[in-house]
Amino acid sequence: MNNYALLSNKRILITGGAGFIGSNLCEDFLQHDNEVICLDNFSTGKIENIRELLYNKNFKLVVGDIRNLNDCNKAVDSVDIVLHEAALGSVPRSINDPITTNSVNISGFLNMLIAAREAKVKRFVYAASSSTYGDSENLPKVEEIIGKAISPYGVTKYVNELYAHVFGLQYGLNTIGLRYFNVFGRRQDPAGAYAAVIPKFTMLLMAHKSPVIYGDGTNSRDFTYIDNIIQINHLAAQVKNPSAVGQVFNAAVGERNDLNSLTNYLKCYLNEYDAEISNIPIQYGPSQKGDIPHSLASIKKAETLLGYKPEFFLKEGLKIAVKWYWENLNK
Repeated sequence: MNNYALLSNKRILITGGAGFIGSNLCEDFLQHDNEVICLDNFSTGKIENIRELLYNKNFKLVVGDIRNLNDCNKAVDSVDIVLHEAALGSVPRSINDPITTNSVNISGFLNMLIAAREAKVKRFVYAASSSTYGDSENLPKVEEIIGKAISPYGVTKYVNELYAHVFGLQYGLNTIGLRYFNVFGRRQDPAGAYAAVIPKFTMLLMAHKSPVIYGDGTNSRDFTYIDNIIQINHLAAQVKNPSAVGQVFNAAVGERNDLNSLTNYLKCYLNEYDAEISNIPIQYGPSQKGDIPHSLASIKKAETLLGYKPEFFLKEGLKIAVKWYWENLNK
């Protein structure tokens, strides 16, 4: 049972809808009597994430690229609300290939703003990022105080916020940005060079392999379970408070856990399925470029202006996520 207002009876475009976060949003908004259009080019998204949705009469898949303005215009036609999730994530990927990250995350974002403006959408909610805080050492992170970017990815996500502000100022486009903090949960891809730590470590442990922590394991993050992200998207898509429009909000839980603790939790929860996992040793390697030591969000602004109340902290979300990985990806 949800303890927040649910958006219903709207026509919603979700870009990047075949990805981890996007597919969860597609599934949830369909369950609440919305019509959902998914735009994805499948560069990182997967058809299996949305395969079951293809049989829903209220779901439409548009195969296209946000770097192509025509694709954006087709997808946004007659849409009430845009949830813009499409992006190339990963700090290391952006360091290795800044050109592609820039073209998707900035040029593609600008195309979507233009298409949304022309289609006169009522609300444009976009996935911003905690990477925008850059080298700021302030804890907790508050929306109005950021540092200098330390990765190309961080640059692109900050530029998104600047463009959204300008489109609100100059064209009256109704935007809200959500700075995601280390989102995890069902369908997050454990494969590939840029896989996030939770699914990657989970799959390694299930295979009886030692995960490698970069650094000494004391780096900490505000890990945010996917259902909290679904909640804040519902709230941002329909909030009527004019003070919330044009703003950027931290999408997190306001709790930080270090990587050593995270790995121990994973071993503990996986131990329920395989007792040998608790004996697997952890390895350590050198710190990664562009990595920050600590991240912790203040969620007061989202609580005050959006009515956001996260329902899952790390342990609760992790236990559910581990069960999903064990049942769906254990081979």
